Amino acid sequence: MTTRTLDIDTAPRIDTTPRIDTAVRIDTALRVYSAEQIDAGAADHHPEAAEILAWSRRFLTTAHPDLGRSGPVCPYTQPSLRRGLFHIAVADTGAGGDLPALVGELRAWYDRLLAGLTQESDRELLTVLLVLPGLDRADSTALDEAQRKAKDEFVEQGLMIGQFHPVCEEGGLWNRSFRPLRAPVPLLAVRKLLVFDLPFLVADEAHLAHYLARFAPQVPARIRDQLVSGMTEHRRTARLTAA
Repeated sequence: MTTRTLDIDTAPRIDTTPRIDTAVRIDTALRVYSAEQIDAGAADHHPEAAEILAWSRRFLTTAHPDLGRSGPVCPYTQPSLRRGLFHIAVADTGAGGDLPALVGELRAWYDRLLAGLTQESDRELLTVLLVLPGLDRADSTALDEAQRKAKDEFVEQGLMIGQFHPVCEEGGLWNRSFRPLRAPVPLLAVRKLLVFDLPFLVADEAHLAHYLARFAPQVPARIRDQLVSGMTEHRRTARLTAA
């Protein structure tokens, strides 16, 4: 198996004309917009979509003094936006709706958008954010649990799913006191699993096994070093917890 890596810092600009002319939906619970459509006002009746797009551009694409490393908070967001591959879905439901069903719709939309891409570099940058304005913004328990349950299947199938919430307590990889997963509106984000995602998977044996099955033996040396370091730290923490 050949594993490609994407140089996101030098990714060429391409035509960012929206791939979908109007907002489209799988059912009445979910509407999906490209960033370009939101900029054009197509989602004005869903102000949370524009709010999250603005937050993505302001926070995810820039550096942060507490991040613990150089570069933007999320190195994939700006290239995804530049290539017209950044989409935001909004759930038209109160109180968060049926989260497992919405996760299923999110996955179906991701697959539908992915099927229209032929270049692997585009497939690596396709991103869909599911905004959940009906969820409790003072308690991330439901969202954290939905993400945890979905992650097993998503990672097994070569995808990453992450949760963002106004009060998400999950710390950063390089600075545990930094809170990179805090967003103004609760949301779930889906993109393709990449070789560089190893640090997000080492704490779970099943996730790590799926990662290695997909990427070994083409894992770059620096990623293998992260694997050894991550597993060592995970075991050390487990020993301290058990003591």
